[in-house]
Amino acid sequence: MPTSLLQAPLVMIGGGHAHLVALRQWIARGQRAPAGSLLINAQPYAWYSGMLPGLLAGRFTAAQCSIELAPLAAACGLTLICDELLALDASSQAILLASGKRLGFARLSLNTGALPAIDFKTDGSLPLVGAKPFPGIVQQVQQWQTWQTQPPAQLAILGGGAAGVELALALRMSLPQTQLSLFCRSGLLANHPPRLAPLARTRLSKAAVKLHENLPIERISDTQLYAAGRAVAQPDAVVLATGAAAAGWQPGSGLLCDEQGFIRINEQLQSCSHAAIFATGDCASLPNTPRAGVYAVRQGPVLAHNLLAATGSGTLQRYQPQPRALALLACGDGSALLSYGALATQGRLAGKLKDWLDLRFMREHRLPAHGD
Repeated sequence: MPTSLLQAPLVMIGGGHAHLVALRQWIARGQRAPAGSLLINAQPYAWYSGMLPGLLAGRFTAAQCSIELAPLAAACGLTLICDELLALDASSQAILLASGKRLGFARLSLNTGALPAIDFKTDGSLPLVGAKPFPGIVQQVQQWQTWQTQPPAQLAILGGGAAGVELALALRMSLPQTQLSLFCRSGLLANHPPRLAPLARTRLSKAAVKLHENLPIERISDTQLYAAGRAVAQPDAVVLATGAAAAGWQPGSGLLCDEQGFIRINEQLQSCSHAAIFATGDCASLPNTPRAGVYAVRQGPVLAHNLLAATGSGTLQRYQPQPRALALLACGDGSALLSYGALATQGRLAGKLKDWLDLRFMREHRLPAHGD
């Protein structure tokens, strides 16, 4: 990568949960990033993925689910640039943005998320709509809702995890006439406590979502989904809730990555190969740390401390993932499924708890002048 035109002491890329928490921590403590530091994000807003199902179901507005980044950045000494990361050269400490800008950095923090995993062959005959990035699926569902005379007759959702369940139940609310099918590579909610899956199956059945477990989709050809060598569905589109895939720039960045292309980090949230580079959230790989928002939120305070400590002579803190996490799956109607350890339950009370936690997060991470 050619010599950078601008050198920044700290560049933070992405408006994910960990960066939001870090910025708010600095503001609360009266701390500031080094002069000339930058925050780069594709959009001027950060979106809170925990409220995506409620937004798609019509329970929340886009404004309730997003946080304006410029005021947060300015309050702790960062300048916001709306752009996307195209390439990173870790050895020369330089980045290339989609706009063509080349920047150098002394410290870099990556909270750039991940792409939907596509583990099947496709001939491009069906549109694929990823659950992430957040704005894409919101825009697509809004377009589907405007098809007054021809709504999508059938949608297939791929992915049997929490995201797949939540999306299926939310889309039932926003597209009531559409036939919905949920395809799971293994069992439904296989990575959750066993007691949660039966509750989810009942919810999906009541919502008229056709569930296919242990039926991995192998390919899409001529608008048909194939599994086990046979056609199993012919939807109008496919929604991907298939887990995370690394962004294309990561394996070629020079950073040490795992076998899936995610950036290997240590307990201090630093790259295992380049100490000047930090990574958090879905783009990173750390043992015993699932790619879920609740873990990224817990990384935020450690990141806030370490980014400033790394610019001086401070001692870096260690991040230790919690052994278990509360899972709250929105059901689209204001209720939720809940699991924690061996406990699993459902109902309106769980839904109220989820709403309270989500809205509290949004209040805490907006500046007062931009609050609800």
